[in-house]
Amino acid sequence: MTELERLSVAVRALDSKKAENIKVIKIADLTIIADYFIIANGTSSTHVRGLADEVEFKLGEHGIKPDHIEGFDGAGWIAMDYKDIIVHIFYKDARKDYSLEKLWSDGEEVDIASLL
Repeated sequence: MTELERLSVAVRALDSKKAENIKVIKIADLTIIADYFIIANGTSSTHVRGLADEVEFKLGEHGIKPDHIEGFDGAGWIAMDYKDIIVHIFYKDARKDYSLEKLWSDGEEVDIASLL
């Protein structure tokens, strides 16, 4: 499965569970930690956990497991490390506080319409 196909599976999983404000940022030229960030938010801690569960389930159907998941207990910010793709799922207020889009504004925003 290609990197773009994995991105598409993750974005579609988030979209299917009504994630808000889904963004994909290409950061490959800026850092070695990953090639892409997927950033989205949920409306409650339960919604945030449900979004993370769906991403893990849908990618797992393709045999893709995360290297690490952080923040599941608090569910204010869940980070899912898939090596070249890191999925960040926030509770709405936490997303504003951390402002990852601003921190990585030098990255290239990817049009998610092509991934849906």
